[in-house]
Amino acid sequence: MRLSGRFRSSLIIGGQGIRARKMRTFLSMLSLFLGVLAVVTVQAGSVIAQRAMLSDVEITQGKDGTVQMYLPSDPRSVPVAMDVISGRTDAVGVTRGKAVIGEPGVKPLNEGGGRLDQGGGYGPAMRVTCDANGCKPVTDEDAGAPQGQAIELAMNSLTGDIRQFRPFRLQSGEWLDFSSAPSLSPRIVLNKYAAEGFANHEIPAEMRVSGAVANATPRIIGVVDDGGWGPAAYVRSDELLNWMPVDSLSDQRYGSMELMLAPTATDLQQTLRTRLVAAGANGDEIHVETINSLEEMQSQLALMRWIFLGMAAMVLLIGVAGILNVGLATVGERIEEFALRRAVGTPRLLLAGIVLAETLLTGLLTAAAAIGFGIVGLKAVSSLLGSREPFLQNVDFPWQAGVAGVIAGLIAGILGGLIPAIRAARIPIATVMRA
Repeated sequence: MRLSGRFRSSLIIGGQGIRARKMRTFLSMLSLFLGVLAVVTVQAGSVIAQRAMLSDVEITQGKDGTVQMYLPSDPRSVPVAMDVISGRTDAVGVTRGKAVIGEPGVKPLNEGGGRLDQGGGYGPAMRVTCDANGCKPVTDEDAGAPQGQAIELAMNSLTGDIRQFRPFRLQSGEWLDFSSAPSLSPRIVLNKYAAEGFANHEIPAEMRVSGAVANATPRIIGVVDDGGWGPAAYVRSDELLNWMPVDSLSDQRYGSMELMLAPTATDLQQTLRTRLVAAGANGDEIHVETINSLEEMQSQLALMRWIFLGMAAMVLLIGVAGILNVGLATVGERIEEFALRRAVGTPRLLLAGIVLAETLLTGLLTAAAAIGFGIVGLKAVSSLLGSREPFLQNVDFPWQAGVAGVIAGLIAGILGGLIPAIRAARIPIATVMRA
């Protein structure tokens, strides 16, 4: 209780000292403000940078903890996998292939599937298909055909909503609805590169997919940013199966079926592995990986954070020097006051506490001002640049930056007030005779 009473006395007298010397307190805060703001900015920037890097990785690879299971290149893999994951919400199957939307019997404008805004495709590629007996070339479906109004896409067929694992950014329209009955007219969602191609060219609505028995009439219902490098589209697997047999759903020229599983779906992994081996697939070709992007980029982020924190610490030390200078000048002016307090029985520890309380309160006030400025600045940046940088949309001020600002303010208050506090505690009682 005695210590708590002295602590309260130090805070009360220190607060009175700040109020009595408003201009000096303001100058101390001004010298310290940039240092604390630098610490707050570095911490907030590192948190936002981490979110930005993770956001880009998540839409291209998947969220941290997601389990990726790659099935064998066997025609029996897809039917077995679709049967096992049917009705499961913690797993999504993805098969990839080639689709051409536009005039029938022509070469696409971007033969090879490249971006149209970069001059089109990469030209006809040597395509092969491989199985247990080896690899063999595949006949080019468009060989000898004239070029026409058509666009080649990377077609991704999904058994469920993949956004729980890869959070695509919806830019317009709507995403695929897996709760409704499958339609004979496949609903597709384009990525932004495919959407640009359809916006700049008049493309007929006819889609031919590798392995399909007939061409379908697709309906474009939305556009997403999937972080991809070229034109791509997403379609429900069950709607694509209206036009092709299930064993040809996975085009072996683009790889086998990939499953994205929740970390808790361990039973599904075991069941699927057992069913595939029982169906005759090679169990050694089943590969399982867990996405751990944050750990991989942690060292890079830590290095960047320490470099900028070092620069912020240098700016903070300049503010500490300002507080120290003002504190020493203040103690020099209040020698008689402190000597009189000693004469009436005030302990040396309480005198030191009074001076230190003033600098600590100054540091906390500065930290509050810097944090408030950071919150307002982040809101302004989010509103101005949010439309161009998706990771800045509706971004909240990181609590880690607020904690770093408070700690920086306290450290600056202690470092800047320690020497003046010691000097005040050593003032002899005889100094009161000068008054």
